[in-house]
Amino acid sequence: MALPVLSSSAVKFRRVLAHFPQELSLAFAYGSGVFRQAGASAEHGETNMLDFVFAVDDAVTWHMTNLLKNRSHYSFLKFFGPKKISTIQRYGAGIYYNTLVPCNDRVIKYGVISTDALIEDLFHWKTLYVAGRLQKPVKILAQNENSRLQAALVSNLKSAVTAAFLMLPESFSEEDLYMQIAGLSYSGDFRMIIGEDKSKVQNIVKPNVAHFQKLYSSILQDCPQVVYKHQLGRLEASIDKSPEGQFTQLMALPKTLQQKITALVNPPGKNRDVEEILLQVAHDPDCGFLVHQGISGIVRSSSIVQSAKTILTAG
Repeated sequence: MALPVLSSSAVKFRRVLAHFPQELSLAFAYGSGVFRQAGASAEHGETNMLDFVFAVDDAVTWHMTNLLKNRSHYSFLKFFGPKKISTIQRYGAGIYYNTLVPCNDRVIKYGVISTDALIEDLFHWKTLYVAGRLQKPVKILAQNENSRLQAALVSNLKSAVTAAFLMLPESFSEEDLYMQIAGLSYSGDFRMIIGEDKSKVQNIVKPNVAHFQKLYSSILQDCPQVVYKHQLGRLEASIDKSPEGQFTQLMALPKTLQQKITALVNPPGKNRDVEEILLQVAHDPDCGFLVHQGISGIVRSSSIVQSAKTILTAG
């Protein structure tokens, strides 16, 4: 399954892309400058900062070339050279942001992540930072023929559906599902407490249900627990909330999330294996809450380190 490119009218984004070194395994634009959010006017979208993520196979070489082309984009860290920048990039969520960059009469922000770090996050939810971005609609601007990256992108979407199923009640609407998925990467993010709009998730989903459908329809159509009536835009779900059903879903979760959940319920010093602990969690009435707590733990630590890193990278 190919991750859908959500629009072909991406000329303004491709013009931005032309300013950067072209060795990209994946490039995408995201956020309120790309997709309208509830409560924001169309004009607001035209003036919002544009957000990009560039995945690169060789971060040192990419930063070296970008420093030659766009030295002014970097903070004082440019004086330390591409190797030091690449080292700093690896901390936190493994992404290095240059922000408040003037480009083509707009202000942009772009993050650089290594392809390997991105693949690890997509498969295992190590930080859920960029993986979380890719669980919501984005505009794919460039993507090379990396089959492992392609598999990781699809795996991330399937994991998002599985985690949402565990946290939702037995029956729910299609919008409920997308609200749960869109909220995954905000669970535990301290910025949602001190800075971000509390209704952010709702504002993302409501005007963009059609984009979420494009992203998830083929996964939902293949899901035995869901009757997905795409023509009617309706989803009829009956999730198996038996211990056996929940155990199957828990075992399908990304590795880091399984580890976080087991750490919540396994007393220190007890060396039980993950499968045994997840079987216990599957019988727990608070199973969905434990999944939520596990996700919060991943997001909290990566968002704090990443935000602290911004002090250096933004200057």
